[in-house]
Amino acid sequence: MFRSVFGPVAFLLAAGPALADDGAKLVGMWKLVSYETEVSGSGERRPDFGASPAGYVVFTADGRVIGVIEAEGRAIPLTEADAARAFQTAIAYSGTYRLEGDKWTTTIDVATNPAWTGKDSVRTVKFEGDRMLVTSAWVPNPLLGGKISRNHLGFERVK
Repeated sequence: MFRSVFGPVAFLLAAGPALADDGAKLVGMWKLVSYETEVSGSGERRPDFGASPAGYVVFTADGRVIGVIEAEGRAIPLTEADAARAFQTAIAYSGTYRLEGDKWTTTIDVATNPAWTGKDSVRTVKFEGDRMLVTSAWVPNPLLGGKISRNHLGFERVK
């Protein structure tokens, strides 16, 4: 549990403002309602951030996105080991985004993991009414011993 943190942001991204037609679908605030990690070849999906992860992603009309996700049950860090665990169970980033068809791309400019800064993160996105289903790209996951994984996230539009 709580093993995958890098796939969603590898969670949540090409520079430029949102496209008027496609990007308008994203604009607003979205609440995280599900988060599962899928390991390549196994078909297995597991709730690595727990059954009730928390998070939001906000898209502005001028092409900015900011998001934060945290695993359920995170404790206040009291030791270095606790602090490392807290880092592994939270994701935060900001950047510019665009939506082209079913591809959401963000260029990350600030992130909890400095390795993401300046990188593009591309996801597949599907809309079902006020729900947004997001699937990240397949990437090596250091928290899973380098296994290739991707993440499946569900969001609901906040009204």
